Amino acid sequence: MFRRTFWFGTGVAAGVWATTKVNRKLKQLTPDSLAATAANKAVEAGTRIKDRAVGFALDVRDNMAQREAELDDALGLNAPVDRELPAARRYTAIENRNDPRYVDRTTYSYNRNEDH
Repeated sequence: MFRRTFWFGTGVAAGVWATTKVNRKLKQLTPDSLAATAANKAVEAGTRIKDRAVGFALDVRDNMAQREAELDDALGLNAPVDRELPAARRYTAIENRNDPRYVDRTTYSYNRNEDH
């Protein structure tokens, strides 16, 4: 008798367990539940993509600054300027170029009709 009661209780427990599992799976497969799951996964994927894009942009910015510094060093743009420009060039560079006192007078004429 005890044996029959044990197997009856085991069968009832297995039935309750199986019914619970089936009901949970059916709830997961309803259209509302599927839509919510898909929306959650899309939000998670969007967050991951955004984080990767931000990381990529920061890496690009860091490498760009590093490369710019390398190019500045190679071209000598970071070297300190220890000499001044000659007076004529300084006035031409600093002062108003339209002022006749600072116009650079060269012997070369830019008139193209002069040769003909």
